[in-house]
Amino acid sequence: MSPGILLSFIVGYFLVLLIISHLTSKKSSDNDTFFVANRNSKWYLVAFGMIGTALSGVTFISVPGKVGAPSGDQFAYFQFVLGNAAGFIIIATVLLPLYYRLKLTSIYSYIEQALGTWSYKTAAAIFLLSRTIGSAFRLYLVVIVLQLFIFDYYHIPFAVTVLICLLLIWSYTFKGGLKTIIITDSLQTLFLVSSVFLSIYFICDSLNYNIFEAAEAIKNSSYSKVFFFNDFMSSHFHFGKEFLGGLFITVGMTGLDQDLMQKNLSMKNIKEAQKNMFSFTAVFVVINIFFLSVGALLYIYAQRYGITVAKTDYLYPTIALQYLGVIPAMVFMLGLTAATFATTDSALTALTTSFCVDFLNFNKRGDTNSKKMINVRHYVHIAFSGLLFLTIILFNVLNDDAVVTAIFKVASYTYGPLLGLYSFGLFMSSRQVKDKLVPFICLISPAVCYFLSTESKYILGGYVFDNELIIVNGLITFGGLWLCSGPKVGKTVSPKAA
Repeated sequence: MSPGILLSFIVGYFLVLLIISHLTSKKSSDNDTFFVANRNSKWYLVAFGMIGTALSGVTFISVPGKVGAPSGDQFAYFQFVLGNAAGFIIIATVLLPLYYRLKLTSIYSYIEQALGTWSYKTAAAIFLLSRTIGSAFRLYLVVIVLQLFIFDYYHIPFAVTVLICLLLIWSYTFKGGLKTIIITDSLQTLFLVSSVFLSIYFICDSLNYNIFEAAEAIKNSSYSKVFFFNDFMSSHFHFGKEFLGGLFITVGMTGLDQDLMQKNLSMKNIKEAQKNMFSFTAVFVVINIFFLSVGALLYIYAQRYGITVAKTDYLYPTIALQYLGVIPAMVFMLGLTAATFATTDSALTALTTSFCVDFLNFNKRGDTNSKKMINVRHYVHIAFSGLLFLTIILFNVLNDDAVVTAIFKVASYTYGPLLGLYSFGLFMSSRQVKDKLVPFICLISPAVCYFLSTESKYILGGYVFDNELIIVNGLITFGGLWLCSGPKVGKTVSPKAA
């Protein structure tokens, strides 16, 4: 497919987003609009748009690719998705009611009253670090695809490609913030979901399958095993590990993450927020089934036509962009672009919100919507755009997949301390931690977990940690908080009372 056609397509795509940004921020672009969309969002729009945020470009490429991985994953990822669904239900029934009772703008404000100022700043800093690295990593992987198939053709340097992407994201988020994001994410989710279904259609058409023949081919293939119950000690995708890991990772990386929770806090009341969460969960599970089906069909296609790739992540883009034709290639780029930018634009807004509220104390000022404070928010927004740019450039300089993946994995460990902090605040309200020691506890816990992830096979009789390591991380943090705490003096205020 011509790089010029792909480039024109992406330019048109962003023009649509810029028009939406103009329309949504025309009446109001103050800080209440940017942070919580004036708490007037429609639950069904948020629910649909959250799919695009939850499914990044990494998911779009990697989940189908893993189906036929040499490690024998097949549909094992669906076990993780079921854990995700259980985690979303816990978020809807436990965390969202707490956030709405306290009328939070940043979810980390809860930690301040539950544990103290140092604990609060630590929780917010953990989010800023994790989301910056995670978002940069996701955008980096997709920029590589754009560079390879479009910008290399025009001899545009990698750094310029990254800068263009971030400028485009900044341009349609800096005024309307969350209010714009809710609309653009809904549109991008529509593109993402459409691209998955259309990819299935085009692959089936190339294989001369109708929908029923395709389902039968997937069922009878060597890629369709879903549940794995053998070899609990050394298997990475045993059902228990995958389900529990999916559950706790969802609670940590969604329920305790400002990015996705910020959208949930933009609705009128808790009932609408819960309707949003339950409907989002149902769609999330279904769309992942189709992602896995795309993966199985891609490997069936690759086998039939003798296609090989160096890495499983390259299978989907290689077949879509080089074998299926112009329209399927455009559909793939549409889905990939939508998945990536729905994640990154949302993250950039959440990073700006968290820093403004948690470190600049916007929520404690009486002039939050003044021109001065709006300008401060603009500067913070630009600064985080620049930070994402520098982080992506660093990933590219390292130019080592193992190193970059390790950095991303280490960042994911930081959500374990958030689990520990929130759990202690919720269930140990009668105890007071030594607040200044909390940052050290939150550094020690992921460090211990990193050691366990690399050495557990030798020190635990062959046991290999996978996603369930986040549970251990949270428990270590919880234990550290317990050791550094004592009974509260005076009246205890429970989360419900607060």
